[in-house]
Amino acid sequence: MGSYDEADSGTIGVINDYEDSQPATPSMEEPKVVGAAAVQAPIISSYNDKIRPLLDVIDRLRLLMVMKEGIQLPTIVVVGDQSSGKSSVLESLAGVNLPRSQGICTRVPLIIRLQNHASPRPELYLEYNGKTVPVEEPQIATAINIATDEVAGPGKSISDIPLTLVVRKDGVPDLTMVDLPGITRVPVHGQPDNIYEQIRDIIMQYITPKESIILNVLSATVDFSTCESIRMSQQVDKNGERTLAVVTKVDRAPEGLVDKVTADDVNIGLGYVCVRNRIGDESYEEARKEEARLFETNAHLSRIDKSIVGVHVLAQNLVRIQANAIAKCLPEIVKNISAKLDANVSELEKMPKALTSIADATQAMMRIIQAAKESLKKLLWRGEFDEYPEDNTKHGTARFVEMLNRFSDELHNCEESNLSKDFLTEEIKGLEDARGIELPNFLPCEAFLRILRRKVERISYLPIKLSEKYWDYIDDVVMSVLTRHSEMYYHLKVSAKGAAHNLGQKLREQSINRVKEIVEMEKLTGYTCNPDYMMEWNKLMKQQDHFINQISGTNMWPLPCSVDLEGLGEIQIEHLRKHSDVSILQQAFDLKMRMVAYWKVFKELMGPDGHGIKMMLVESPAIVAKREKLKNSIKVLKESKDSVAKIMDGIVAYDACLV
Repeated sequence: MGSYDEADSGTIGVINDYEDSQPATPSMEEPKVVGAAAVQAPIISSYNDKIRPLLDVIDRLRLLMVMKEGIQLPTIVVVGDQSSGKSSVLESLAGVNLPRSQGICTRVPLIIRLQNHASPRPELYLEYNGKTVPVEEPQIATAINIATDEVAGPGKSISDIPLTLVVRKDGVPDLTMVDLPGITRVPVHGQPDNIYEQIRDIIMQYITPKESIILNVLSATVDFSTCESIRMSQQVDKNGERTLAVVTKVDRAPEGLVDKVTADDVNIGLGYVCVRNRIGDESYEEARKEEARLFETNAHLSRIDKSIVGVHVLAQNLVRIQANAIAKCLPEIVKNISAKLDANVSELEKMPKALTSIADATQAMMRIIQAAKESLKKLLWRGEFDEYPEDNTKHGTARFVEMLNRFSDELHNCEESNLSKDFLTEEIKGLEDARGIELPNFLPCEAFLRILRRKVERISYLPIKLSEKYWDYIDDVVMSVLTRHSEMYYHLKVSAKGAAHNLGQKLREQSINRVKEIVEMEKLTGYTCNPDYMMEWNKLMKQQDHFINQISGTNMWPLPCSVDLEGLGEIQIEHLRKHSDVSILQQAFDLKMRMVAYWKVFKELMGPDGHGIKMMLVESPAIVAKREKLKNSIKVLKESKDSVAKIMDGIVAYDACLV
């Protein structure tokens, strides 16, 4: 984020110009200007017109809880180890008494909003749990304790739910700060064992955003490098560019303090301010006078540069740093609000409108069914995959081809496709079994059909398995498409998926039964009128004479053990020489070639009133909640954008006047 000392806007330029024109911090010779109200008056009278609008818009955004939308706001976050004097510093700035107790007295994030107010009667109130509670100044500590108990529960537990204290009082600086629980490592009675982790998580939540200004409260009595608050702030702000340190209890350990704040061994980029807090029943004005006297007269503390001592200097630095931060972050805040608003509006527009009538429900249902139908046509028919470009499991036509290819491989690699094994053995046996009254030179039809039936029976499970895989895949795609198109309407999704599944099961059963019928038809008769079959059979039969000669071995020695047949490969023939009847071999060869041709071609061919409708379109609670969340978010972001736009217009106008 960079140093907050940069004067990068017209507003901040005016603030710095004002500081340069002011006299040095008054000495003890002018005690009348060291009172709390007196030392702060010049800051307020000069800064208020420029800073108050900046703070107002940030406070408005914080009140709108825009941070829940992921928009970070510039915030002064006050951290410190337990008993470091954190509450006393805030009391000095606010001019009111905050809760005091042994152990942790701040159990929730306390947003302190200070507003300089000319009225002689201060206005104080607490904001928490959606309510605003006016408070009288003497009862402010009691009221904070009561509110804390309501937010965090009675006892000593802590909570990350904040409460806000608004102080409108004459003489206070215009500041908004968040006071966080003091860091403790050892739980006391009544605190959870992981109290340190809980406090650490809350602190890190607030100081991590680069927009946060870290006000690190350090006791002069300890080594700064050992402070847990320093260790935490260094984790998120290594170079200290957004960390300011305020050193308390200087009267208890004045020796060597000047060296500690000038050496800066712990990287406090925004510098140190040393203060003396109230002691006992001192009034705030008395405390400021004692503070000025201490830094003027103490032998050790008087060596510290007057530009870094006193509560009034702390207030002045915080106002300047805060104004710089707001002015610097405001353009980015506007940009982030606009981007988040546009994104939410776009997302809301994509959501289906809420259905308020049966006609709306019917229309929406028909629209969903039509959209799902079109998606299924694309995926399962036309091969268009634009709706699922990355999910190739939904690319239906391509997956169908894969399944067909696997089916073809299984068919070609099954036992029945091995045409050379025990060549002609089955055919000869079939012919012998079918001998009877027959016409000369005609093959018995029964022999062919018997062999065909056996082969078809052995591979009949393959087309059925393919059909089942097809329908399993189709069911998955249909369910996925219906889910996507009806996601916003839970009841419709359930009903549509149930109806689609039932319909799919009926069609699946019909399809598989049809496949079984086709398989049975193949067993009944040979469909040998196919021209491809006749062409293949004629080509194979041209090898018959050569085959018979190889078996008989006429004019050959030694006799061949095998013969190479086109379309079948190397065929063993020795086992056929035991058949002396050449005619039976010729018939068996013919029968085999008919079966080979047939097999090759076979493998190559491979509610009345609408109430039911309305109920189906009832949205799921998650969708209703999401729509409402988006609407609320858009409302907050629009209000935030308008609020920021007004202050931005003011800044631009003011900058123009400076030119």
